[in-house]
Amino acid sequence: MPRSRGQDAAATELALKTLAHNRRTGTKDGFAYDFTCPSPSSYPFQWAWDSCFHAIALARTDISRARAELESLLHGVDAEGFLPHMLLWQDDLRVRASQDFRMAVWDGWKSVSVAPPVLARAIERVHAADEDEQWLRRVLPAACRFYDWLHRTRRTSTALLAIHHPDESGLDMSPKYDAALGLVAGTGPEVSRAWHARMSELLAAYRPGRRPDSDLRRHGRFHWADVLFNSIYADGLVRLARMVSRAGLPAEGGRRFAERAEQVSAALMRECWDAEQGCFHDLDLLTTRREHTLTISSLFPLIVEHVPGPVARRVIDDHLTNPEEFWLPYPLPSVAANEPAFDPDFTTEAIFRGSSWVNLNWYLYWGLRERGAREAASVLATRTVAAAASAGMRECYGPYDGEGHGAVSFGWSSLVLDLIDAESPAPGGAQ
Repeated sequence: MPRSRGQDAAATELALKTLAHNRRTGTKDGFAYDFTCPSPSSYPFQWAWDSCFHAIALARTDISRARAELESLLHGVDAEGFLPHMLLWQDDLRVRASQDFRMAVWDGWKSVSVAPPVLARAIERVHAADEDEQWLRRVLPAACRFYDWLHRTRRTSTALLAIHHPDESGLDMSPKYDAALGLVAGTGPEVSRAWHARMSELLAAYRPGRRPDSDLRRHGRFHWADVLFNSIYADGLVRLARMVSRAGLPAEGGRRFAERAEQVSAALMRECWDAEQGCFHDLDLLTTRREHTLTISSLFPLIVEHVPGPVARRVIDDHLTNPEEFWLPYPLPSVAANEPAFDPDFTTEAIFRGSSWVNLNWYLYWGLRERGAREAASVLATRTVAAAASAGMRECYGPYDGEGHGAVSFGWSSLVLDLIDAESPAPGGAQ
């Protein structure tokens, strides 16, 4: 599929319109917030990893908004360092958040859960847009507190971080969690209904007295080391260490984050690498067994700097560019095409069970480039932009036909702006 200037132009126009349409501003307790909601009709709040992706897209077109996006998010970091998955700035929407997303409200306006820690990557990309050192020094302390909080409250004996329920991985309804939730994979909308019922039961069991730092292992319900979550965390630690050094903050902080990045990377290799299959698998910390469903998270350690080159190369050659698994017409599907649970047409009405996602493609695009797989990266970018240009800014896309699935006017699909610029021969085509 050759690059098309027409598709680039169409995707750019749609992305810019979505970023403008989804913008939300106001004041809370004297603070002027300015963020981009994921989707006005489906997700009208500020969501942590979504906002990080929005900031990265905005850095290509509106640096002041990109900074405001992250500053609004960082306003949610408390004194202990906790950064919630959701910030409920709008008073009139908090009841809906509790009902629709089964969330327990913390501190009156936050979720009690976390999201994949994309924050360091986002700060680095926004800073790179104009190298404002004062801004970097201003935002880094809160970011450092958050990564310290994750280490302090979520680190397990394996050196990997734990999540307490599937939502925290960002991959919500992925079939890799089915067994742990007691689900039997189906092929229709009953999958979505069953997943929501199980999640409601799980979160209800957690709810009494739950705090962000609660140790929920005692419930014996769900305790999980997720490969994607830990890969994003390890990648963020590397970048945070670099930024701390650049900003002239105490050197001990940079060393601390660099050492943790090496520890998490080593743990991914030790605990999750399957040398026989040539991919990575999540670890169920309750059973101490690996979960072997082949999903896009099985590929994610290729973004981690300390994962050996031959390991990353095997992931790319055996799986990512394998047309029987992930290298489909509109890659990369969230579940390998040869998995029984693969749902390319969204018939289950359950996300992350087969559709392709711009944010996951974006991460792996840059991982491919950093690993020297420039041709595969370019193909991935071209096909991702083509889907967005045709179907618009949707939550996800069909891996065979590029049709839009899920929510409409979806913010993080505006990451196509970064892919387009990165693939352009003009200045700006570098990370």
